[in-house]
Amino acid sequence: MFHDRLGCSSISFRHLPLADALATMAGLGFEEIDLGALPGVCDHVPFALTDADIRDVEGRVVGSGLRVRSVNGDIGDLNAPLGGAHDGARAAERAAHLDRLLTLTQRVGAEALVLPCGALSREPIRSLDEDLDIVAAQLAAAGERAAAFGVELWTESLHYYRLCGTLDRALALADRLRAARVRHVVDLSHVVASGSQPQAAIEALSALPGPQGNAIAHVHLRDAAPGNINLSIGNGSVDFAGALAALRGAGFDGHFSLELEAHDLTHDERPAAAAKAASFITDLI
Repeated sequence: MFHDRLGCSSISFRHLPLADALATMAGLGFEEIDLGALPGVCDHVPFALTDADIRDVEGRVVGSGLRVRSVNGDIGDLNAPLGGAHDGARAAERAAHLDRLLTLTQRVGAEALVLPCGALSREPIRSLDEDLDIVAAQLAAAGERAAAFGVELWTESLHYYRLCGTLDRALALADRLRAARVRHVVDLSHVVASGSQPQAAIEALSALPGPQGNAIAHVHLRDAAPGNINLSIGNGSVDFAGALAALRGAGFDGHFSLELEAHDLTHDERPAAAAKAASFITDLI
């Protein structure tokens, strides 16, 4: 029904319990999803994530018949220093949390775990360069750990609300990750909300190939206007045709995911909007 490289993020239906979100996406004709595991954004995967939680989520996802492209998770503010008397315990808990998310990623058959590009603040904790160094080191270490689980590590390197909230910062982080086992997710809504253009972001990231080939691993699709990432496709200023043409020109052969956490839709309108957006993007792919 839709292009086989186009999926839907469960974040699009975050208001529903996981089982209902999966059934909705399958019912619309999607065959592939991204699984949201972001605390405070999408609770389809519990933040604490016990062994029982992993089994439960795995069972629901496998039972749905949907493929999982990535798990979109979080293990804490990667630029937050783990200093002080509890440094060892906090670092151990972060490492354990990463392993739980990687276990889930592996068990649901996903290609990659996605981690953020720093804290939910553009203000550095130390200095920008120091924070970028810390985030890059944390992501690089996570990438090595992911490889041990047989999955990839991706980062949404430009996130409008996080440390790397501009294209310049995203590229500075990407430059630090050139030699790491980390690839990048481009979210067109975050690029446009930050004041940049998708073509510029795509061309710049693609010029920084790393050890795993094209630096761009995956693309999130949602509409936006400068300063606003929460628009449904067709209600913002994202040039989707131009962005997809730039991706083709850059040799991108990965997948796309509709991440329709849009504030201009009611919950009842979301299924029809997702189907409409999927048909529109399928024609462009």
